[in-house]
Amino acid sequence: MKIFLISASIIFAVVFIFQSFIMVAANKTEEQKYTVILKDQNFEIRFYPSVTLATISSDAKTYKELSGSGFRKLAGYIFGGNETATQIAMTAPVHMDINDTLSTMSFVMPTSFNKKNLPKPNDPGVQLKTTEDEYVAVIQFGGFASDKDLKYYSGKLQTILKEKGIIICGKTRYLGYNPPYQLVGRRNEIIVSVDWNPIRIN
Repeated sequence: MKIFLISASIIFAVVFIFQSFIMVAANKTEEQKYTVILKDQNFEIRFYPSVTLATISSDAKTYKELSGSGFRKLAGYIFGGNETATQIAMTAPVHMDINDTLSTMSFVMPTSFNKKNLPKPNDPGVQLKTTEDEYVAVIQFGGFASDKDLKYYSGKLQTILKEKGIIICGKTRYLGYNPPYQLVGRRNEIIVSVDWNPIRIN
C-alpha cells in the first residue's frame, strides 16, 4: 500500500508539472487579435480584422474526423513542409468549419507573415488565404470538445441571437485554443458571422 501511494504521488506530481508547463506555453502562444464590441452574460460580439490563414479542405463531416487529419496536414506546413523549410510558430485558435459537403480547418498565420512573404506549401492541399474583416457572435465552453458540444452550443448561440434580433450571416464555426494533451483550462468557442447593428438589439 505504501509503495502504491508513493507511486501515485510521483505520477500525480509529474502530470501536474507537465500540465503546468503546457498551460504556461499556451499562454505565450500568439492569439488572433480581435476587439470585443459587446459583452453579454452568455455571448460576445467581436470584430476580427483581416488575417492570413493556412487552410485545408476535407470531406470529413465530424469534429473527430476533421481534427486529426486536418491538424497533421497543417502542422506539416508550419513545421517546415514548405519550399523554404521555414518553421512557422503555432498560433491560436484553430478554425474549423464542419459541414455535410465540404469542411475546412485553418491555422492563423503569425502577424509577421502574410500571403506575400509566406513560403509555398509542399502539400498542394494546403492553401493560403486572406480573410475579410468581420463581426462575429461568440459563445464559449470548456473541456474537450465533441460533436455533441458543437451542436449544442451552436444551437444555443443561434437561439440567443434570434431572441436579441441580431442577424446571422452563414453557418457556425468552431475555434479551439488548446493542444490535445492539455487536460485543464481548455477553451472552446462557437462563432458565427453577424450583420452587426447595435440599433436592432432588443
